[in-house]
Amino acid sequence: MVRGILLDLSGVLYVGDTAIAGAVDAVSRLRQANISYCFITNTTRRTSLSIQQSLTELGFSIKLDDIFTACSAALDYIRIHQLRPHVLVHRDLYQEFSTLDVRNPNAVVLGDAAEDFSYQNLNTAFRILMQDNTTEFISMGYNRYFMEADGLSLDLGAFTAALEFASGKQAIIMGKPSKDFFLQAVLKLGCKPEQVLMIGDDVESDVNGALRAGLQACLVKTGKYQQGDEDKICTANAQIADDVGAAIDRLLR
Repeated sequence: MVRGILLDLSGVLYVGDTAIAGAVDAVSRLRQANISYCFITNTTRRTSLSIQQSLTELGFSIKLDDIFTACSAALDYIRIHQLRPHVLVHRDLYQEFSTLDVRNPNAVVLGDAAEDFSYQNLNTAFRILMQDNTTEFISMGYNRYFMEADGLSLDLGAFTAALEFASGKQAIIMGKPSKDFFLQAVLKLGCKPEQVLMIGDDVESDVNGALRAGLQACLVKTGKYQQGDEDKICTANAQIADDVGAAIDRLLR
């Protein structure tokens, strides 16, 4: 029995600036059904408000409270543990961290900084990680790549792995495929993990991450999906669908 749904955004609802065929109608049908849902994303180039505005422009009707991001989870962690982070994120996301104390940092927070992933910026983050054994390393995702309008692009996981290798410190992951991230989203739905279906295009971060957290999962063949990804699913009971419309149709039937 599925009582809640988690949906990835990029690659599931849209690619670049274009909604995936049937996705707008699928979300509309889901909204009318008696099922809790939430949109979760590792996107760390944009704020939740910016994401909502873009989705609205594409024709989706999504409330701001229905979006749960890796940035939200990271900010909660920083405040709970009273950290003073050195922040290396996309320039459009710096405003989210603007109220934090960043003097004498005792943590490094990494997001998808895009063009700001320069040697100098990465080396500064590395040096801060190395200055004290207690300095925490927080990354808002571990994805290897994502789909843009012009093709696949390197994602945050590649840069996280580089700093892990160089510093010898393992990052605390605040996005998918972190089990804690999935369970935070499940808690938002008010369901048990086994009652929640995760729909995503990333076999490792979306599907296997959800399955390892005790959720159900469905891999859609859109976005970053590559032929043969279904063979990489860690259990035999995951679902596979052509797209999000087909996945939601199957669920509502």
